Amino acid sequence: MTEPFSLAVCAETVYASLPVTERLRRLTEAGFLVEIWDWTRHDIKALAASGARFSSMTGYVTGTLADDAGADELLRTAAQSIPIAKALNCPRLNLHGTGLDAQGQAIVAADIVTGRMWLKAADTLRRIADLGEKEGVVFVLENLNGAIDHPRTPFAKAADTIALVEAVNRPSLRLNLDLYHAQIGEGNLIELCRRALPLIGEIQVADVPGRHEPGTGEINYPAIARALSAMGYRGVIGLEAWPAGDDARALARFRQAFTL
Repeated sequence: MTEPFSLAVCAETVYASLPVTERLRRLTEAGFLVEIWDWTRHDIKALAASGARFSSMTGYVTGTLADDAGADELLRTAAQSIPIAKALNCPRLNLHGTGLDAQGQAIVAADIVTGRMWLKAADTLRRIADLGEKEGVVFVLENLNGAIDHPRTPFAKAADTIALVEAVNRPSLRLNLDLYHAQIGEGNLIELCRRALPLIGEIQVADVPGRHEPGTGEINYPAIARALSAMGYRGVIGLEAWPAGDDARALARFRQAFTL
């Protein structure tokens, strides 16, 4: 039995009743990399001193892709996020089509994404890629779903994020392919992984329905793991899920799904 992937766990969703430093300790002792969301809510010195190895974090505080003021704000707060990422030795900074509020709802919602918005989003991401190259960091653009968790979020589908990352075509901008969101929005996950493979900076997972750990829903994650391995993917798989019950059991299920 082998673990061909680097496994990471979102510290925002697992052991959620414990202080974050205790979550980091448990995840690190279990051999996982760690992901965090909004860095402004954390004691960065405590996180840096925890000994945890970080995989990704939210790479901005506020801002959007597709309007002038929002793009400038996104660049401003992305620049603020880079020293935090470096303090944590965190290699990937995560982006969305628009900022999300505390309930995960779109700050600037869109019922229709116009051609002008597409062009502006690509331009904004080129500026982000410039910033990443200058600072030696990688930004990743995450797909979401509009049906359940993030209604009216622009550029939510994996097809959208793939198109934008391909349009920019820079090593400092990659794809955070979230298979939970993609199952709700598009399905056909193995072929989606194959299509996106050259662009992937990280893959995130949870099962459908419920956004719990693998083995609790309809997605055949062991089959996806075998397919990813056969494709040659050896990067990070991140669990961004709410445990269906016991946290340790959720972590064990996650590890089992991605052990070949």
